[in-house]
Amino acid sequence: MHIVKLGGSLYHTAELKSWLALLSEYSLHNSVVIVPGGGPFADMIRQAQTLHQFDDHHAHHMALLAMAQYGLLLHALIPTALIIHSPNEVPITPQLAIWLPDDQLLQVDALMQSWQVTSDSLALWFAQQIPQSKLSLIKCISADTGEISELSSKGIIDQGFQSLFQQRPIPTQLIHSQQPNLFPDNGLIVE
Repeated sequence: MHIVKLGGSLYHTAELKSWLALLSEYSLHNSVVIVPGGGPFADMIRQAQTLHQFDDHHAHHMALLAMAQYGLLLHALIPTALIIHSPNEVPITPQLAIWLPDDQLLQVDALMQSWQVTSDSLALWFAQQIPQSKLSLIKCISADTGEISELSSKGIIDQGFQSLFQQRPIPTQLIHSQQPNLFPDNGLIVE
């Protein structure tokens, strides 16, 4: 099972549709679940929280809905994908699925409800629920190291990723959105 986090930063790029085509083709022989980033939908929540000064719990809940909105956009671009709402719904046969996170995640104790946990950590958590899965983080940013603490300090991955990864490491790679030739197994190894 390959879990692929498509960063919200791809929203404004031509690469978004290229990645969807690549993942659709790859899913003909492999199960793939796309975890959407929050993109501009999450950016609006950050702005709203700054303006209205509400708590992180509500911002986190809104950010989950932002990911679901981005996921619905992805589904509009590739309507043959299966929509799922939890790891229990992952198809066992080769297929492309898009995860639309919802408020069920608010009950998961391992996930902090703050901006320290973004779609990066949620993608990792999702992969941790599926035996023998691997995770690819597709982002519009390059890194020269796979060291989690350094990636986190540079803002390439969120701050919650490291502690979640240490609890249950999953084979994880980071791929720049302009390097689809590195998918599925040649990205920067995250450790």
